[in-house]
Amino acid sequence: MEIDVQHIAKLARLKIEEGQVEQMTKEMEAIFSMVENLPPIEGGGALLEPDNQMELRPDIVVPSTAREQILQNAPQVAEGCFLVPRTVE
Repeated sequence: MEIDVQHIAKLARLKIEEGQVEQMTKEMEAIFSMVENLPPIEGGGALLEPDNQMELRPDIVVPSTAREQILQNAPQVAEGCFLVPRTVE
């Protein structure tokens, strides 16, 4: 299997130094080899146990904490919302 580490790094927006490409290729080949050797899943793909069905809880509307009470602990508030530092330009 041919693995293009530079292409994968570009898609993942990672910077890989030229000297690390060979080592990363070996590591990824080892990972793919391990995954290819995993045993098949028994049961036709259904991962739920028929004897242990999940039950959904009832959807009940309950009162929540008042917005003013929650916002009183915030360092900065504007128009009823938390103000946080900008992380994206």
